[in-house]
Amino acid sequence: MGRKELRKAELQVKKYEQYKRLIRFAAGVSLIAVQSIIFMYMWIYCYKDQMEMPYQRLGNYALAAVYALILYVFSSIYGSLRLGYLKNGELIYTHTLATTCANAVSYIPIVLLVKHFRSPMPLVWLTVIHFVIIVIWGYSANTLYRKVYPPRKVIMVYGERPMGELMEKIHSRADRFVICSSVQINRENAEKVKELLLQYEGVVICDLPSVIRNQLLKFCYGHSLRVYTMPKISDIIIRSAEDMHYFDTPLLLARNDGLSVEQEVIKRTMDILVSAMMLVITSPIFALTALAIKLYDKGPVFFYQERCTKDGKVFSICKFRSMIVDAEKEGKSIPATDKDPRITPIGAFIRKVRIDELPQLLNILKGEMSLVGPRPERVEHVKLYSEMIPEFAYRMKVKGGLTGYAQVYGKYNTTAYDKLKLDLMYIQNYSVLMDIEILFKTIKILFEKESTEGFSEEASAMVEQETDREYENEYEDEESGYSYESSDRDKFLQL
Repeated sequence: MGRKELRKAELQVKKYEQYKRLIRFAAGVSLIAVQSIIFMYMWIYCYKDQMEMPYQRLGNYALAAVYALILYVFSSIYGSLRLGYLKNGELIYTHTLATTCANAVSYIPIVLLVKHFRSPMPLVWLTVIHFVIIVIWGYSANTLYRKVYPPRKVIMVYGERPMGELMEKIHSRADRFVICSSVQINRENAEKVKELLLQYEGVVICDLPSVIRNQLLKFCYGHSLRVYTMPKISDIIIRSAEDMHYFDTPLLLARNDGLSVEQEVIKRTMDILVSAMMLVITSPIFALTALAIKLYDKGPVFFYQERCTKDGKVFSICKFRSMIVDAEKEGKSIPATDKDPRITPIGAFIRKVRIDELPQLLNILKGEMSLVGPRPERVEHVKLYSEMIPEFAYRMKVKGGLTGYAQVYGKYNTTAYDKLKLDLMYIQNYSVLMDIEILFKTIKILFEKESTEGFSEEASAMVEQETDREYENEYEDEESGYSYESSDRDKFLQL
């Protein structure tokens, strides 16, 4: 293919992507507009006349615009308008959640305008009507979008280690990707592989030596080929670096100082206010859960376990007991498995809806934890993973959290190495707005099955080996492509 043909193909792809974004934008705007119009009529017929001086036409339009803005904010938080990116069920679930939050928040301006607390039932019925519209919109818009834009045909490029696990994950999203081919790359066949990539719509780059990976990235970027790659820890550090312009050569500054003083003050203030408020709101749930646990087997209500938090400090985390008494009486850590016989019927329910985590609000109020942060790990897990992954200590630059970036974007059985990368993305890019976003997204994962899965029996036995294997892939000689084996890595760690 000549240079002119390549350039023409690249422009067509770019135009194709622009139309894709336009369709997604138009579909989202249409849905929010319909929901806002219905909200306006609900306001007019149920609340407007209760004002001392009822709005005229422009006032009603302004209130509908405010509602549209609130709905857009929650839609952005939950990513609920991403046609093609989410499956039908996920699209409906996330936008229903965004709509429910928006309708609940919209009750505040209604009360302020009416100057009296009024029945929220019109908003409840509004949510029901919205749900019906969302279901129709979700199935029709997503189905139409996928017909117009079918899954991308991609090629997987791997090195010495075929990434079977990554391939399985990509196959689980057949609505987004179709792996049409896979090819092993080395220095001898690199140029031939580059020519092969031009036949596909995207490239999945598995774990490769840095020299070859950088060449592929530049080639794909130059030919407008979409690239999917798994980041290394060093990539995450570079992504969060600051641009410096001391001279005429770009300079990147990477820090590892944790949070600034003002960030810690704001974060601690938010922890105290929110945890205190949540303790008051959830006090009936506390009482009922404690009573149910006590009546079931007359054992202790709470379960305490030593965990590590900021700077390796050890504290006792508090949970509602969900297992039989002395479930780990031998002192050995045993990850929970699917249908674990140690979990009581009461425990199975409170784990499913995450009620067992509520007592950690007491840890937050005491200052031992934060609302958002890397999940505090057991002491023995920290020792184990720190031996396998020296960078594991990086995640203890901040306090452990009730929820976190890894909990929102990962799964319960995500490997320690992948959780580390997710936690580092949070620490390196921390902001108060990110904390607020994670708190709202935590609501979304409460009722998702994948987020509450335990280790399967096989995964429980292999979790350490899998983490070890993933970390080994990080240490590759950039010049020769040589990979350190376990024995070589142990010698390396002793240097």
